[in-house]
Formats: sequence, C-alpha cells, structure tokens
Amino acid sequence: MRKIAFFDIDGTLLNHDKELPAETIQAVKELQNNGVYCAIATGRAPFMFEQIRDTLGIDSFVSFNGQYVVFEGQTVYTNPLPHEQLENLYLDAQSHGHPMVFMNHKGMRASEPNQPSIDESLSSLHFKYPPVDEEFYKNNELYQSLIFCKGNEIDHYRDYHQHFDYIRWHEYSCDVLPGGGSKAQGITQLINAAGLKIEDTYAFGDGLNDIEMIRDVGTGVAMGNAVDATKQVSDYVTDDVADGGLVKAIYELKLL
Repeated sequence: MRKIAFFDIDGTLLNHDKELPAETIQAVKELQNNGVYCAIATGRAPFMFEQIRDTLGIDSFVSFNGQYVVFEGQTVYTNPLPHEQLENLYLDAQSHGHPMVFMNHKGMRASEPNQPSIDESLSSLHFKYPPVDEEFYKNNELYQSLIFCKGNEIDHYRDYHQHFDYIRWHEYSCDVLPGGGSKAQGITQLINAAGLKIEDTYAFGDGLNDIEMIRDVGTGVAMGNAVDATKQVSDYVTDDVADGGLVKAIYELKLL
C-alpha cells in the first residue's frame, strides 16, 4: 500500500524565520519521486500557503485544522462553523473587548480596525492586517475564526461557548474551530478519498493543533521544537527544525 506523509507548515516545513529550506524542498521532491504521497496539514487557510504548495508541487491538503480538505485539487470535505453559535461568540467577544478575524477558503476579514493584537499575531506569520468587515460571518460560510485574547481569558469562551474548540497558537490569538474538529479528522477524510489507510500514514508537526494527528496516524513525528504535549503522543521525536529535524526524520524512518 502506498505511503502518505502529512506535513505541518509553521515550525515543520518552515523554519523559525518562516523560510522553506532548500534541503526540505529537495527531500519532499525525492519523496514524491519515490512514490510517497505528500500532503500538507495546517491550521492556515488555503490562501495562506499557495506559494508553498506551488514550490513543493503539492495539490492535497488539510487546512483550517481539518475543516477544509482538498485532494488532488478537489474539495472533498468541509466542516463550517455553526452560524448562530458563531454570532453569539462574536457578540460576547465584543462585550469583552476581544476582536476577531473571520476566515474562509478565499480570504479573511477583521471585526474591527487598528487592533495591536491582530497586527502582532498575523505579522508573526508575515501577513498584513486583514480588511475590516464585521458582518463577514453573516454572509459567508466560515471554517475557522481567530479570537484575540491573552492567557486564561480564553477559558471564559471555553465555558460559555462549548460548540467550539479553541487552540492557542500565539500569545494574543486562539483558533476557533467547530467542536471536535482537528487535523486528524481532516486526514481521515483525505486518506478515505485517496483510498489509502491510516496505518500507512505519517505526520510531522510541532504545535498544540498537531496533537490529534500525531497521536492517530500510523507514525507520528514531533519536531524537536514541538510543545511537550505533542512530543508525548508522538512515535518519534526528531531534532529542531533549525537543525534539519524534518529531513533527518524522513531518513531515520526510511521513507527515503
């Protein structure tokens, strides 16, 4: 049975400077040439990693932490945020002074302008402040949102808006997902579409949003820079991305 490898982007494919190293590009190309199917599994929206897909020649991906899945350029699964509950969350966030960003596969919109927390969080990914449209969620199917708050402030939303899951990815920002949504769920949808099996699936990641996929695939690999919770559920811990950990793991696992 053909093997398939899923790669997280930030801290896995991209190094700490948000660069795609030449040796990573070469390794992915060699995997493809050797019959290993390569896909991306990320919390990012599809429009946020088009250039990476083009560079690597990858047409299949799990985006929005599993909520929007594409196989060979065709959308095979979507899991949108429930509209009424999202509106309730947004109104509550407004009352607490916590801005949001609404996202679908085509673009993103901020709930309000000139918020330092939005600017700092998105600039860490090298993205500019989104256009402002506080009603974007009313007229579009959304697959993920961002809520901007610090530390344990997110616990309020976990307590009062339980239709969603929340994953912190920045000091000031958390992903908002449909309850139960995860990269693992998206991977299951993609491998079913591809006619592959979970035991032949490899996943590489480093963040809190990688825990389920690292735990549930056939072989889960945590980067050396991964959070402890992700390392604890992995089958293998490689070196830091800055030290070539991804390429090392590919060879250690005899994928090449």
